Amino acid sequence: MSAAADSMAYDVVIVGGGPAGLSAAIRLKQCASSAGREISVCLLEKGSEIGAHILSGAIIDPEPLRTLLPDWPECFSAGGPLETEVAEERLLYLTRNAALALPQMLLPKAMQNHGMRIGSLGRLCRALAEKAEALGVEIYPGFAAVEILYGAAGEVTGVVTGAFGIAKDGHHKPSYTPGLQIEAKYTLLAEGARGFLSEALIERYGLREGPQKYGIGIKELWELPPEKHRKGLALHTLGWPLDNKTSGGMFAYHWGEAYCALGLVVHLDYENPYLSPFSEFQRAKSHPVIRHMLEGGRRVGYGARAIAEGGLQSLPELVFPGGALIGCAAGFLNLPRLKGSHNAIRSGMAAAEAVADALVEGRQGDRLSHYASAVAHGAITADLKPVRNVKPLWSRFGTLFGVALAGFDLWSHQLFGGSLFGTLSHTKADWQSLRDAKDAAPLHYPKPDGVISFDIASSLYCSGTDHEADQPVHLKLADPGVPLGVNLPRYGEPAQRYCPAGVYEIVDIEGAAQFQINAANCLHCKTCEIKDPSQNIRFAPPEGGGGPNYADM
Repeated sequence: MSAAADSMAYDVVIVGGGPAGLSAAIRLKQCASSAGREISVCLLEKGSEIGAHILSGAIIDPEPLRTLLPDWPECFSAGGPLETEVAEERLLYLTRNAALALPQMLLPKAMQNHGMRIGSLGRLCRALAEKAEALGVEIYPGFAAVEILYGAAGEVTGVVTGAFGIAKDGHHKPSYTPGLQIEAKYTLLAEGARGFLSEALIERYGLREGPQKYGIGIKELWELPPEKHRKGLALHTLGWPLDNKTSGGMFAYHWGEAYCALGLVVHLDYENPYLSPFSEFQRAKSHPVIRHMLEGGRRVGYGARAIAEGGLQSLPELVFPGGALIGCAAGFLNLPRLKGSHNAIRSGMAAAEAVADALVEGRQGDRLSHYASAVAHGAITADLKPVRNVKPLWSRFGTLFGVALAGFDLWSHQLFGGSLFGTLSHTKADWQSLRDAKDAAPLHYPKPDGVISFDIASSLYCSGTDHEADQPVHLKLADPGVPLGVNLPRYGEPAQRYCPAGVYEIVDIEGAAQFQINAANCLHCKTCEIKDPSQNIRFAPPEGGGGPNYADM
């Protein structure tokens, strides 16, 4: 265990200031008030502030929020984080220069957005944090949880935060401050997809059997001129620029008075090692439909984040001795809805209620079986079960045939309450899908024009990414020889392309190739851990507060 300067004790520690963690914190305080007792709650957030590392489309189902805070109408009124209601929906299938509009009436209910809200998930989280603090939750942004505390019986008893002031070579700078030991009766992990501590606990306790499936979501925030902005528009696309074997699609959500949230999701089970999700997104904006929408506008934000797409089949066991996985740390995203925040909020509330009951009964350090039961028999599973075959069908049969089969399966559930396919499994992890470079066609991308399409350097500027320069590199190689000795000759070293931040490069130093890690560029998206074909890269949280600083993403 790392040396810690001091220890603090709480009833509950929550790791992660996203919708799941904040909802859990609020619900814990609500339960404490109802029971007439005090529950002390500490929430740690590795970003410099709440919302700094939050990135989502985002169209949000407001029902769980209304359940959590029924007296919070200002969230949905003018000036609130979710003031914009979906007013128009369009689904397009794109070819290089054309667009085919798919009739909304053919789409099953799971893909309809009527009554949904568009906005910034970062803004929503900041508003939720204000609510939580008003209830007495102690929130500490800029503190990354880097280690789990265990009790004598192997139960989780809290976390340790990362130290500050360690130099790149490992020596302690004058500003050195050791981490804090945060002890708790229960620990809730709400780190988002591929969370650092979450994955460690999943492995330690053997919580997952089948593979999780992921996508990378790359997003830009645009300010559009009045004549181009269509408040309440929710546009989704399939097809170009991705080929039929590469699943994913674009979204464009118009919200507020000028904003357009524009993005591309590429499923990380793609095969071609030459594919660059970032470059595919920049190329996608050259489509006439997208270019026309953006012309005259201004890009004001950029970011990327891995999303957990495996759904019901990939859910790990949710509880471990002393705590639980909530939100996208568990993987509650509904893929065809492209929504996960509503289930993150539901899971946070359910876990909080289970913890509150346990504390009232005088328990600590055990498995929160009531939380697992609430998910299995509640709204989360009811939301995920009908869509469980969408990802397997899409992966196996490609976009054209796979999406058609998925639509048939969704309609079967809607009309008859079941599926002819039963429950399809995920056959392999995303990194296992990559073909050898010799068997793949190289891809060539157009040079960015600086108006509609951009390079990585200017994009990183829009993300506000910043790390303390003199600190240990937080991206580690299990075997430093693998990138040049294995990945380069076999796969063309795809890290140069799958990373949306230019972290990984092969550079020439005095006539010799060298694999270079530009850790300061890192967006903490976790794509490298997921897609590296040798599973050789490990992410660890850098010094607290480092990383992107998203404003309204």
